Amino acid sequence: PDQLGAVTVVVPTLNEQERLTPCLNGLSRQSYEVREIIVVDSHSTDGTPDLVKNVREKDPRFRLMNDDPLPPDWVGRPWALHNGYLHSSPQSQWILGMDADTQPQPGLVASLIQTAEVLGLELVSLSPQFILKYPGEWWLQPALLITLVYRFGPTGINSATAERVMANGQCFLCRRDVLSKLDGYTSARDSFCDDVTLARYAAEQGFKVGFLDGAKVVKVRMYEGAYQTWNEWGRSLDLKDASSQGQLWSDLWLLFCTQGLPLPASLIFLASLGVGISSPFMVAATGLNLFLLLIRFALLFAIAPSYDRTYASVFSSWLFWLSPLADSLAVLRILLSAIRRPTQWRGRTYSSSAAPT
Repeated sequence: PDQLGAVTVVVPTLNEQERLTPCLNGLSRQSYEVREIIVVDSHSTDGTPDLVKNVREKDPRFRLMNDDPLPPDWVGRPWALHNGYLHSSPQSQWILGMDADTQPQPGLVASLIQTAEVLGLELVSLSPQFILKYPGEWWLQPALLITLVYRFGPTGINSATAERVMANGQCFLCRRDVLSKLDGYTSARDSFCDDVTLARYAAEQGFKVGFLDGAKVVKVRMYEGAYQTWNEWGRSLDLKDASSQGQLWSDLWLLFCTQGLPLPASLIFLASLGVGISSPFMVAATGLNLFLLLIRFALLFAIAPSYDRTYASVFSSWLFWLSPLADSLAVLRILLSAIRRPTQWRGRTYSSSAAPT
């Protein structure tokens, strides 16, 4: 009962007709802890607004609004979230940002609040369970996901420094009074990884931030196929908008040495040993790279629960176990993203010369 009407949910949308229905249905199954669900639409030209109006007829907690024209120094997603926060009920104690591609499971919001209060977290986000369908996704997406594990460790680990804090904006809960002290999403206004930017800013201000495993309570269908996964998700995984240049390039060096290099290096060293080119250095280098490769395959068992295999064929899902073969491509994608700023993002066009502050 103490959770009654405690949460305002904010969902930013822009032409999400094909993906929004599972999100709306999942939010409608949340209980009395949700006071209102504000869908902030950035003037969609498809049927997105109609979907919200239809679900509102059955659940009056839903509210559709359009955000104001995008200022030149803002990115669309944090701007929509900021507008939702500004128009939320002041009686809500928590603001929960959720992406349109998420599929909230029953009990998500109640358990999220309870966990935050038990752990004393003022801002908490969840890693989801990923829904993959096609072979290319099963091969590439886990390799991209592992780049985050190598850099920041598993979920549930509280970083000792703000610059190592991780977050996921797909399910991002923050106390209302904390968000007020942070001036809403202003600190992340020009960031293409606004979730991590805001979480790290909050940690710098002394607020307790958590990043937890949410595979049992929220699912997500992010992209259709390997090309979209490479093109869309790969543009933000470098986290350059939330990182210093030193941190960014040290992370890239770490990825190159521990994820990108071991497989090709192992093959080269083994071939050299096979033709009789042997030395203590070659033997040691071969052993080191094979050991790193063994660790990489072992990590597959750690992230396996983060994937929903319901919609995939047996052949497609088995490509998950071959995803280490895509590691070099994943590291290359992070490098390419690190050296250039996106000009297309979630249906909007931005200037390539703009730089985050």
